[in-house]
Parts: sequence; C-alpha cells; structure tokens
Amino acid sequence: MKKETYVKCMDFIRSTPSGVVIVNNLGKLFTFITAACYLFITAGCIWGRLWQELIIYLAIPGISFVAVSIFRKCYNAKRPYEIYDFKPLIPKDTIGKSFPSRHVFSIFVIGTTLLYHYTFTGVLILYMGCLLAAIRVITGVHFPKDVIVGGLIGILCGAVANILFWIL
Repeated sequence: MKKETYVKCMDFIRSTPSGVVIVNNLGKLFTFITAACYLFITAGCIWGRLWQELIIYLAIPGISFVAVSIFRKCYNAKRPYEIYDFKPLIPKDTIGKSFPSRHVFSIFVIGTTLLYHYTFTGVLILYMGCLLAAIRVITGVHFPKDVIVGGLIGILCGAVANILFWIL
C-alpha cells in the first residue's frame, strides 16, 4: 500500500465523529473477546480434567506464538509509519517487527484451534480476525502482507491443532 492510501484511510477515520476512538476500541474489543474465550475454554478443560485437549489448546498456540515472535525479531521488517513517516492511528512507537502481524496471527491461531470443538466460537473469532486485520492496516501499523501472512500462519498452526484433535 502506498503512503497516499494510508493517509486517505486515516484522514477518513479522523474526519468521522469519534472515528479514531471507535476503530481503536474495536481492535481492543476483538482482542479481549478472543482472549476471554480462550481463557474460558482452557479453564473449562482444567475443570473437566480434559488434559489432552488442554495440552493441545496451550501448546500449539503457545509454541507457534514464540516461533512467530522470534522470526519477527530476526526479520525485523519496518512498519508503514516508519517507512512513510506518518503518525499511526493506534498509539505505537515500536520500531520494526512488523512482519507477520502477531495480533492477527494470534487471533487466527486461536480461532482455528477452537473450530474443532467450538465451531461457532471459532468462526466468530475468525470473523473478528478479518476485521482486526483490516484495522491494523487502515490505522497504519501494518502492511497488508503483514496481516495476510499472519492470518495464514495462524490458520496453518491452528489446523495442526485440529489434526491432533482428530487423531487423538
């Protein structure tokens, strides 16, 4: 995406009454809902003594999160606001570590992991993941490739969890 496109998106959001607040709060809400669902489901596994499921629910997202974080740090891609020199709508001062988007990866790995046992919740989280991906781009903190690859890696890692659920 070019600088002009980012500026147009951000100017439109800024010109809308409470646009910046709404966009930022939606991103936070999607993240909170996903974390809450994940917490309740893992707590339910503990409560129900579903140790095998708990291990998969924790290990696949956890290990893949660490792997994505290490890759991001080594690859260290610049963010749009660094390259194009503008202020993003989401308050952020992180330098580099843009590719892939960890927010989008996280929501997609959790959503995909939950699909096997909690289809409705998984689909809802994946839908919120698409919206979060758009928010991360239009607010200037990620390039489209960052969120697309983050989402795809999340889906692939979550699919591993679903295969394990199916096998076990």
